Amino acid sequence: MRLFYDIIADKRDGKVLSEEDITHFLNSYLSGDLSDYQMSSMLMAIFFNKLNDMELKVWVERMLFSGEVLDFSDITGPVVDKHSTGGVGDKISIPLAPLLAELGFSVPMISGRGLGHTGGTLDKLESIPGFSVNIPKEQFCKMVRTIGVSLIGQTPEIAPLDKKLYALRDVTATVESIPLIASSIMSKKLAEGIRGLILDIKVGNGAFMKNREQATELAKTMKAIGERFNTKVDVLFTDMNEPLGYSIGNSLEIAESINVMKGVYVPQVTELTLRMAAILLVSFKMAESIEAGEKIASAKLSSGLAAERFKKIIEMQGGNPAVVDDPGLLPKASKRKDIFANESGYINRMDALSFGKALVQLGGGRIKKEDSIDPSVGFIFSKKAGDYAKKGDLVYSIYYNEDFRLRNSLEYLARSVSFCQERAEKKNVILGVL
Repeated sequence: MRLFYDIIADKRDGKVLSEEDITHFLNSYLSGDLSDYQMSSMLMAIFFNKLNDMELKVWVERMLFSGEVLDFSDITGPVVDKHSTGGVGDKISIPLAPLLAELGFSVPMISGRGLGHTGGTLDKLESIPGFSVNIPKEQFCKMVRTIGVSLIGQTPEIAPLDKKLYALRDVTATVESIPLIASSIMSKKLAEGIRGLILDIKVGNGAFMKNREQATELAKTMKAIGERFNTKVDVLFTDMNEPLGYSIGNSLEIAESINVMKGVYVPQVTELTLRMAAILLVSFKMAESIEAGEKIASAKLSSGLAAERFKKIIEMQGGNPAVVDDPGLLPKASKRKDIFANESGYINRMDALSFGKALVQLGGGRIKKEDSIDPSVGFIFSKKAGDYAKKGDLVYSIYYNEDFRLRNSLEYLARSVSFCQERAEKKNVILGVL
């Protein structure tokens, strides 16, 4: 086997690594024979010189098979999942997963936590009293087979190499590398034993992908990985310049998700939930067109059946299912501050990044992985971008518990909303597909 130094130097110099070199390097890191500082050097070399198709295929394989790959081949219907690249107010997974189960899909959803200004599905779910995202693998698989869905965090058995690498990428400024993002996401998703994946790649100032060019490169990379492993990958590009829906904050987003599951229309959230469901229905020939798929999915949402299935999920994962009928049982902040329009006009910007950072300051997000989260804090919007507001109208409310945290958040909110006198056209949250 070659020296680690020589393998790092080759990638630093832009050379192509052999399958043997990549396998030796990654296996050594997983076993502890390769140090963090050596892997950090490799990650930075990849950040600047990327990985070609062969290198990326081997890299993903080693990550995927570093742990167990679940087997749902006994399930006759399509086994699918959804992944978002992260945003503000991005709660789509929560109504989508039970809806997909109602539509005949099986959904073994392994999600992540929020980091920085972006929210995490696991943190939202944990705001439900008693809900556990750390159930045993056997229970997870049983739920997928019996009620069609389970929502958990990454287990020790699933892609353990990714878990080590992600923690290191987070502290070495290599998170934004497209081959590293793609291999991280796809190794976890492929390990679920899925046959289809819908990717929600967010674009804008509140997303990690700031422009469509970056987003397209990432989408093509992940789609190609899926094809190599015989997994259908559909891609939806969505706007992340404005927070999604009317709420930000973990318990507030659960309450809004429950409304969506009961058939209440929530701008952007309902739209994205229906579109993703429709894309999967078409992909697996369960609907003839996107329009037909959305009608089928909309009928299921209107029936309230997704909300009833969400109750089953909560109950089987140790939570209190009564929150579905009474969202007032979710954690509540003790204080509220209303923000009013200081001028009349059309709202032309509600800055997703500013609101995301403000939520972290309120205690609703984490700066470090070990930080605890206050599930009750957040924002509820009375206006959205494109709406008209008269001077003195309520624009949004801040829900908080500690005064010093409110003061810290206000620094980020000072320029989060802007007005114009001409009618501002409402932006379409769906930007396109790949």
